[in-house]
Amino acid sequence: MGVAKAWRFSVISANLALLQNQNGHNNNTNTNTNTITNSNNKHVACSRPTQTTTTSTTTTTSFQRKPISWSCVCGLMLFGLGLISLFTGHVVSDLEWYSQRLVKRSFYSRLDVSRREPIDIWKSKYSKYFYSCSERGRHFAPAVRERSSNGYLLIATSGGLNQQRTGITDAVVVARILNATLVVPELDHHSFWKDDSDFINIFDVDWFISTLAKDVTIVRRVPDKVMRSMEKPPYTMRVPRKSAPEYYLDQVLPILLRRRVVQLTKFDYRLANDLDEELQKLRCRVNYLALRFTKPIQELGQRLVFRMQQMAKRFIAIHLRFEPDMLAFSGCYYGGGEKERYELGEIRKRWATLPDLSPDGERKRGKCPFTPHEVGLMLRALGFANDTYLYVASGEIYGGEETLKPLRELFPNFYTKETLANEELKPFLPFSSRLAAIDYIVCDESDVFVTNNNGNMAKILAGRRRYMGHKRTIRPNAKKLSALFMARHQMDWETFAKKVKSCQKGFMGEPDEMRPGRGEFLETPYSCICEKPFNDDEASYNGDHQSEQVAMESVAKIKFT
Repeated sequence: MGVAKAWRFSVISANLALLQNQNGHNNNTNTNTNTITNSNNKHVACSRPTQTTTTSTTTTTSFQRKPISWSCVCGLMLFGLGLISLFTGHVVSDLEWYSQRLVKRSFYSRLDVSRREPIDIWKSKYSKYFYSCSERGRHFAPAVRERSSNGYLLIATSGGLNQQRTGITDAVVVARILNATLVVPELDHHSFWKDDSDFINIFDVDWFISTLAKDVTIVRRVPDKVMRSMEKPPYTMRVPRKSAPEYYLDQVLPILLRRRVVQLTKFDYRLANDLDEELQKLRCRVNYLALRFTKPIQELGQRLVFRMQQMAKRFIAIHLRFEPDMLAFSGCYYGGGEKERYELGEIRKRWATLPDLSPDGERKRGKCPFTPHEVGLMLRALGFANDTYLYVASGEIYGGEETLKPLRELFPNFYTKETLANEELKPFLPFSSRLAAIDYIVCDESDVFVTNNNGNMAKILAGRRRYMGHKRTIRPNAKKLSALFMARHQMDWETFAKKVKSCQKGFMGEPDEMRPGRGEFLETPYSCICEKPFNDDEASYNGDHQSEQVAMESVAKIKFT
């Protein structure tokens, strides 16, 4: 009920009560010899003291306390509710509105109830109530044409494949903010991965440009005519991490207008996490729709998915980060003695600015990547059987096969891209980003995705799997599980498994785990995921939930009363 409607309703109710009260008093007026001489005197509502004038020579004033009228009380209550609705926009006494709110609240409260129910380890039963919604709004202006734009924006990304993916996504949004023409981003050839692949070798350029044509104008290169007309080379600058749109408008746009071409370097996580909803949806269109891998990568990735599905009805993909550089950077210790300390210490010297860390302290804080053995223990404790099929996406594992042996014993059906595609993989072997893209495809298509880290690929795939239907994604509750793993020898298996399940509630990729402001937008794309409208069919399907039954019974009682 609207505010104006509620206000009129409450005022009319109060006036009706007043008139009814007045009529009751007039019918019961005392008809003794002391007649009322002033016929214009009015009775005050709610039986306030009344003053009467008689015809005797002495004017007397008498006060009488009369019973309070229930109609008057109800009128005042409704009047008060009208005042409340005037400021809040809600009318509490509207039974239809109230009953709908009860039912709807119970529907969404099922997500909270699910935390107390046994978890389906393969699939969320609430995923069907959500869908992706990243379409541009009707008021989102079309892209500015190249000739009318404020200039050309060059982007140099940084890091590995998935870190560069975040840079590409934000580059499109920044170009939109600046009303600039975006030049196809340049990939990083000088990072640790030493991959000289260009954008065209990993992503479908034509698809990228055409998919985003209504949002941002994208060209393959700055036109030669523009380059020849420039008196100076493109202006190069690096913006601070997570800069707000205002920074780009205040600091970058004036230079772009003056120089016509600007290059932003080391472009990863250079745009703020929280943006306008339309810009967030643009992020989703770039990341989940426009960035499609080239045909050779896509075909090989899908072949590996098909081979896994031929062997098993469903399978788990594990992104296992346990490379020497990853462990050295973390500052953690895994029980390898002086050999491990020396080897990882030498690698750690590559980063001169890294602080000295306490391995025990980092593990207690949940900052240490889980070992393959710990990942296997977590999965078995959650309920995955010994015959479950695993696809393991990883680079060089520190310790090699000896480190992987406990995981293989827990899950003998253990596969990698190397075991599934031997000869087919050879053309990709010199290129780490292309190999990472193949792993990305298989992990994305898996029934369950598990990670032992909180890196870029883990975050991006977690967000993508939410966007694509809240597919089961297990992220370890590292802080609690680390303490549990250290104490596991002090308890039996049943107790350990029960505690693991308890620790993992809220870390299983359920829809209710995604809230605005929780984590990076790329892993919780809340602006691009919508709830399906509640209807009677869904109510009957979910009628077995106790919370909904209670709500429906409450509504019935209200209407009956």
